[in-house]
Amino acid sequence: MLNFDDEISSPATEINLDAATAKRVKASDKRVINGTTDVNQLVPFQHKWAWEKYLAQCANHWMPQEVNMQRDIELWKSPNGLTDDERRLVKRNLGFFVTADSLAANNIVLGTYRQITSPECRQFLLRQAFDEAIHTHAYQYIVESLGLDEGEVFNAYNEVASIRDKDEFLIPFINILTDPSFKTGTLETDQQLLRSIIVFACIMEGLFFYVGFVQILALGRQNKMTGAAEQYQYILRDESMHCNFGIDLINTIKMENPQLWTEEFKAEIYGLFKRGVELEYAYAEDTMPRGVLGLNASQFKEYLRFIANRRLQQIGLEPMFPGVTNPFPWMSEMIDLKKEKNFFETRVTEYQTGGALSWD
Repeated sequence: MLNFDDEISSPATEINLDAATAKRVKASDKRVINGTTDVNQLVPFQHKWAWEKYLAQCANHWMPQEVNMQRDIELWKSPNGLTDDERRLVKRNLGFFVTADSLAANNIVLGTYRQITSPECRQFLLRQAFDEAIHTHAYQYIVESLGLDEGEVFNAYNEVASIRDKDEFLIPFINILTDPSFKTGTLETDQQLLRSIIVFACIMEGLFFYVGFVQILALGRQNKMTGAAEQYQYILRDESMHCNFGIDLINTIKMENPQLWTEEFKAEIYGLFKRGVELEYAYAEDTMPRGVLGLNASQFKEYLRFIANRRLQQIGLEPMFPGVTNPFPWMSEMIDLKKEKNFFETRVTEYQTGGALSWD
């Protein structure tokens, strides 16, 4: 991992303010990776889609303490409020998420950001890193509100095999990019960067998070843990945007660098998705060894394969699992919710901050 004493050097992001050699930026010259234009000049826009996603994400800013946790606290403290299986599910769920968003933030701040040469994409990555901090705050807020054993929850990624296995799958992809000597500019290193972006956008944020989302939101649909479920719904909305940004980033890198998208590389991506589905299914079995909340393991196997197919298609690959369908169609309603009341409270989930509101 990156040591803050290490010197970071990347030709793609070195700052040069020499007026004699500076040139005005042409939009058509901008590139997502290995660009030679000034990364400090946001405009003229070439990757305007990234800027628009940044604006949308800022408009939907939220903070965890805005959500009232009183009902959750009362339910958790009540001896008969939740079953043992439901309590296990909540604690396992938080055990993964309390550190997962920190891993995602580290990957952005210490790795991906310094290799991206599009100012528009960098702008979104900065917002995304802040979102990850908010999500970590949210999980800590839930843990603190419920009075959970912080040592148990925050060390789950070391002590619970199904969580540790997922993190150990991800960490090598962080380590490559946070290595101070890593630089793009060759076929090998450009593919390493693209591979890491695919893993984090499509497998971590686009697959690993979804068992946890389904479980907590299913509790909320039964009027249990509604404060936690409300926060998870905001997080789901944010992560859906992160995933969509990552997919657009991947497809733009492919378009600008078609030589990276080799048959060998595509075969490797299929292998990573296969392993990702296996790991997340093992986590689902561990969090709920028996059926709970009307959910069972076979549904999650179907759901994970459905999501994997969708992610593969979004980056231009054929689906791996023919014939699967979505066993949780209500999750699509959650993701696509547009200015409707939250399932659990009266708060509008896809709200916007005051400066972005239209009063027409």
